[in-house]
Amino acid sequence: MKKTIILSALCILVLPALKAALPQTELYNAQQCEGSLTPYPTEIASFEYPDTLTPRYISHVGRHGSRYPASATYTKKLSEALEKAASTGSITKLGKELLALTNKIAQISQNRWGALDSLGMAEQRAIATRMVKTNPEVFTHGAKINALSSYSPRSMMSMYSFVHQMDRLDNTLEFTTTTGRQNSYLMRPFDVDDEYTEFIKSNAWKPAYDEYFEEVCPTSAIKRVLGADYPFNDKHEEQDLAITEYYVIAGLQAMELPSEMSKYFTAEEMNALWSCFNLRQYLQRSSSTVSTTPADIAAALVLDIITRADQAIEGVNPVVADLRFGHAETIFPLVALLRLPGCYYLTNYFDTVNRNWKDFFVSPMATNIQFVLLQHKTNDRWYVCVKHNEKAVSLIPGNNNIFIPWGEARRYMMNCVPLFAQ
Repeated sequence: MKKTIILSALCILVLPALKAALPQTELYNAQQCEGSLTPYPTEIASFEYPDTLTPRYISHVGRHGSRYPASATYTKKLSEALEKAASTGSITKLGKELLALTNKIAQISQNRWGALDSLGMAEQRAIATRMVKTNPEVFTHGAKINALSSYSPRSMMSMYSFVHQMDRLDNTLEFTTTTGRQNSYLMRPFDVDDEYTEFIKSNAWKPAYDEYFEEVCPTSAIKRVLGADYPFNDKHEEQDLAITEYYVIAGLQAMELPSEMSKYFTAEEMNALWSCFNLRQYLQRSSSTVSTTPADIAAALVLDIITRADQAIEGVNPVVADLRFGHAETIFPLVALLRLPGCYYLTNYFDTVNRNWKDFFVSPMATNIQFVLLQHKTNDRWYVCVKHNEKAVSLIPGNNNIFIPWGEARRYMMNCVPLFAQ
């Protein structure tokens, strides 16, 4: 693992020579620019399996639903800057409106920081409903379901919202639920994996991010609210407050407040700010030329998915569904390790990441990955269908089939797991 960090350091040393000349050719809309803070998609296409295949078992990995801001840190920092601008007389009319908004956010979030809100609960209920209705052959009378979550209250409540809805749809279903730090090796490996902790502390990801951030992060929007005479200490403070303003406003819809992205940012500003936030998540949470460590931490989760699927096929696993609830930091590594479409991208040209790896696609709120095992009706062979946010995707690069024989899919997934973790 350390060798990946050493090799990446060599890549970073020559980073200026590897800058891509291509500009961003597409501007994303305001909701997309909320990034991984955006709520779960509301329009989900219906899905049907071929007549020859019957679903028998589902392995589900989900992120918690929409929530209040994770902490008061960013709201407080922005509020303090706006208060300072007000005290010096530099604050603008738009700045006064933003100060009122930050006060509203703080008031609404008091004693709820990071908690799942009613939208997040509704997202989980909707996903659970579609799962049950799409797979009636799985959720038969008296079927057993196992669910676990991380110790985070928002993940725990996501799990309970999900299984509560399943129980409302069929109260003969039997559930076993567990939550707590004993699940961290699956749901919060970013907390317990020593190699990953070392990677973050080493700041191996930071030179690539800092160079991009310093060049791309605009300060025009933050100056528009703080005023031309605001006493910034230096450019670093300007850009730090700029990304803080972005983060606070990007999270509004997740706490059920109207989006105000277009009020405070131009299309170019919101795209530039999002791209900075996006790159940071990419370097810290996904495979990159800096290091594979962020994706490797999902190895235990992939092995758990494989093991429980094998047991379901062999009749050893008595449950028809294994449900797991974690975080964006759980999803990013998993989909990168498995190289799902749109979720894996390697480059030394970090200014191309925003066109090829988009956090709003990879992991919006309530993101879920489902592995559906299906049995052939005539020859009893087993297949798997993988869904990313309830849309079937090809599991194996170069193979466009969405129904893959389990043996073939299993070999591919095992090959994705680093040898040191097997």
